[in-house]
Amino acid sequence: MTFEEVLIQKPAERAQCAGKALEEVLVTAQDNCALTVGVYECAKVMNLDPDSVSFCVLAMDEDFQCDIALQIHFTLIQSFCFDNDISIVRVSDMQRLAEIVGDKAEQLEDAHCVLITNPADGSWEDPALEKLHLFCEESRSLCDWVPEISLPER
Repeated sequence: MTFEEVLIQKPAERAQCAGKALEEVLVTAQDNCALTVGVYECAKVMNLDPDSVSFCVLAMDEDFQCDIALQIHFTLIQSFCFDNDISIVRVSDMQRLAEIVGDKAEQLEDAHCVLITNPADGSWEDPALEKLHLFCEESRSLCDWVPEISLPER
């Protein structure tokens, strides 16, 4: 999908297409050992090797509004992503995100932040990831700095 094709889509179509692309990217990244799950684990990766980070997903749940520490972490992660030109999206269904990326009990509890990293050899390229980058670029042009994507239901 080209940037022009993304631009002519209606907002609902763009969001639906982006949701499918996000799910596809997460599954592929997990298969390629290119996922980091958890707020603290993601912060470590961002601190140690920010150039390896390609994409960031922040997930909110019903406890988000009451968890000031999590809100502060999200603000810091968003700022880091903006400063380092890392595409970032938000999802509102943390349980669905956890189903996609979680393979351990602790990952299911802390799927608030998920990073997609690039392998050191650069061998992994994904057309769906390019779609997500285009979606984020287009959203930023509309002053939507952290667009929200809905993951498709199973």
